[in-house]
Amino acid sequence: MEYCCYIIYSNKLDRYYVGHTDDVDERIVQHNSGISTYTAKANDWTLVHREVFLTREGARNRENQIKKKKSRKYIEWIISAG
Repeated sequence: MEYCCYIIYSNKLDRYYVGHTDDVDERIVQHNSGISTYTAKANDWTLVHREVFLTREGARNRENQIKKKKSRKYIEWIISAG
């Protein structure tokens, strides 16, 4: 099984959200259907970046690394770097 650290973006809110999961497609459906409290304010979340890991711990560590920066510029740099 693969795990992903992912970044989604809402044009409506002009915000990014960083998370990790073992099923990115299903997780985006959940974000757009209001299941997640933070992302419930919008229903236009789209995947803008993902990184694949062999373990959940690896994906979670990457998510935490990105979140600790607390920087929109850093997130946009990750996305542009591809």
